[in-house]
Amino acid sequence: MDSEESSFIHLPLPGSPEDGFPEMTPEQVRQEIERCKELCSALEQDHAKLQMAKEAVEQRTQELRKEGELCHKYLEQQMSSNRGEEKSCQVGIFLAKEEKNRLRQEKEVLKKKLEEVRKRALWEDPVMMLPALPEKKVVFKGLVTNKEDVNKLMLTPLVRYPLPGGSALITFEKAEVAQRIIEAQEHTVELSYGEELEELDRCRVRVQAAPMDILLPSALEIGLARCSRSILVSDLPSLGIPEEALLDKLELFFSKTKNGGGEVESREFLDDTGQVVLTFAQDGVAEPLVARGHIQVVIGKGQYELKISPYMSGDITNLQLQPSRCPRTVLLLGIPDVLGEEPMRDTLEIHFQKASCGGGEVDTLAYVPAGRWGVAVFTEDAG
Repeated sequence: MDSEESSFIHLPLPGSPEDGFPEMTPEQVRQEIERCKELCSALEQDHAKLQMAKEAVEQRTQELRKEGELCHKYLEQQMSSNRGEEKSCQVGIFLAKEEKNRLRQEKEVLKKKLEEVRKRALWEDPVMMLPALPEKKVVFKGLVTNKEDVNKLMLTPLVRYPLPGGSALITFEKAEVAQRIIEAQEHTVELSYGEELEELDRCRVRVQAAPMDILLPSALEIGLARCSRSILVSDLPSLGIPEEALLDKLELFFSKTKNGGGEVESREFLDDTGQVVLTFAQDGVAEPLVARGHIQVVIGKGQYELKISPYMSGDITNLQLQPSRCPRTVLLLGIPDVLGEEPMRDTLEIHFQKASCGGGEVDTLAYVPAGRWGVAVFTEDAG
């Protein structure tokens, strides 16, 4: 018995005389046990809550880790895609630059070809030199002398001829001088006039002389039609006021029914004629005015008698052209760009005025340097 008792450690009970506390009664011990049970139950509940919170935190951690991995993969894919797009854009830019350079070179080649074709067309096919006929209002002012002249209209030619770079036009006072220059075809022009130079230091150029042929209208047919709502107002006074102010006064007068007019739809001054075309908004207004022939119009403080005529409009229905040679004009081609514009003009004029070179007195001279274009205007020769 002693050996068994010696194998146990005896702890003093609370409230035992050995612990220094008063001895507890069984009831008190039972109450203490109940309190410990309640405390243990509360601790077990807290432990369960902490375990659930721990599991929730671990689950959220797993979810965040998965979201992070997905974001990382997406970012890598985007970076890889951006690198691919950047490379593709660089390749596209390079190809676009190559295409731009190719198109620029092709443009230069086509421009040179167009220049050559244009030159050939100008000098080999005279029809190509015809400009488009512009729209222009024409007022016939001539007098009809007999029935044979009823359908004839005299035209004053005004021809615009394109001049390429490296060319010149010379008009001599005498036609025989121009004929001699054309017959010689090629001329050697000295560029060092007025200087005493050795033969080896002299500069000369060769130019080609050609006749000046242009196209003139030989027959012209115009289809005319009378405008039922328009009138032609002429014999206008010179009042020294702007054209718009005069048009306003005419519109104000002819828009009144008491003056035999009506609502004016449009008004227009005809170029270089001093006449006005008035168009009314309604039919039946123009005819009575034309029948009157003349009308007294109050403009400002004065009263003037104006002439009223029918307004005719027409279109060209047939135009026939025939070549015509300018007898006193010579076309020079192949002039190199070795002098300035003024020195080259003076040099050409000096050369072709010399009788020893087959020339004569020069009336006019026009020079177009290489790389530029010019336009020569031919009018009727009064001589």
